[in-house]
Amino acid sequence: MSKTIDHIGIIERIEGDTLFVRIEQESACSECHAKGLCTTSERKEKIIEVMTDNFNAYHVNEKVIVSAELSLGLKAVLLAFVFPLIIVVMAIIIGTYLNWDESTNGTIGLALLIPYYVILYYFRNRIKKKFVFTLKKLI
Repeated sequence: MSKTIDHIGIIERIEGDTLFVRIEQESACSECHAKGLCTTSERKEKIIEVMTDNFNAYHVNEKVIVSAELSLGLKAVLLAFVFPLIIVVMAIIIGTYLNWDESTNGTIGLALLIPYYVILYYFRNRIKKKFVFTLKKLI
């Protein structure tokens, strides 16, 4: 099993030592032979920022492979989905213990996500440094 996540992309633009690569993110079922009949398959285009010291070796519209460690995907899932779910569930459990009604529990659980996402936004540059992507030329 591979320990990296790889996507083929095209370099959109180069700004200093940062390359902006457009990748096409596909759902797991996008390779299915029945995807034309199915409405659940989806594709999204994303722009990935890749920092590199060797930016002179690349040019705009060049096809490349963008790679990331598998552990980065797991960290992203934790930050985006697992921690917010834990916050909401804990708020509901505590609210139930304090005999709050269901609407109050839900409202407070969702309201607690606001400071969580504000904190994530505040630390976005520090988080961005931990999510490192590498480039390989597509041969």
